[in-house]
Amino acid sequence: MEYKFINKNKIIIGMVHLLPLPGAPLHDFNGGMSKIIERAFEDVKMLIAGGIDGIQIENQWDRPFEKGQEIGKETISSIAAIAGMLKREFNIPMGVNIHLNGALEAMAIASATGCEWIRVFELCNAYISNSGYIEAAGPELLRYRMKLRMEDKVKILGDFHVKYGSHQIVGDRNIIDLAKDVQTALADGLIITGLETGQAPNIVDINKIKKSVNIPVLIGSGLSIENIKQLLPGVDGAIVGSGFKQDGNLMNPIDKKRVQNFMNIVNEIRG
Repeated sequence: MEYKFINKNKIIIGMVHLLPLPGAPLHDFNGGMSKIIERAFEDVKMLIAGGIDGIQIENQWDRPFEKGQEIGKETISSIAAIAGMLKREFNIPMGVNIHLNGALEAMAIASATGCEWIRVFELCNAYISNSGYIEAAGPELLRYRMKLRMEDKVKILGDFHVKYGSHQIVGDRNIIDLAKDVQTALADGLIITGLETGQAPNIVDINKIKKSVNIPVLIGSGLSIENIKQLLPGVDGAIVGSGFKQDGNLMNPIDKKRVQNFMNIVNEIRG
């Protein structure tokens, strides 16, 4: 994958976790969409002020998550509306992730709003999530992207052995096999995570995976000021969420100072 939309070495993507959207059990009807949009705009401002390379929005708080094409129309339309507003207001590369494994939905939003990539938890193979069985989105997604003529405009970042999942269904295959599967499924980049949000993958796995594929590898969880000098040199970039939040708490707003401190170290590593 050529990061033509983020022309940086060791790219860092900051997460914008949308507050619970309409239709979600935790949605705040009093605050409504205005509250969600206000928080998203403020988070993006703090990320940009901190020197981030790109942002990615997702419906982090729509728990428990619906799956794939079961995801409600109200969720998709809300994310599309917010994505469009952010793209018009801010000149920064942006991606979309829709929980849980809403690959076609994310591609549709990206194509309509100008977002440059999407994240897909299960592009190939299958696993058991908190919401049940999740199967490969890749075969339909790649054809859908071609139908929309978005091959050169919207890139696909694919996870494997994704966090918060049981992977016994592919337990007879090692992490190298699973990483290669993501490449075979025509992903533009590969995301490696720890077992849960805020937990980093181990460096042994990172090094093995990086050597086994010829597409960019990004860390998708747990990269922090404490481990960045150890982990970032071995990959092509990272997606950071809780590490940029006030007190490192996933539920809090973005802390500009934490972003600045983090990006200062990134720039040192870049040389």
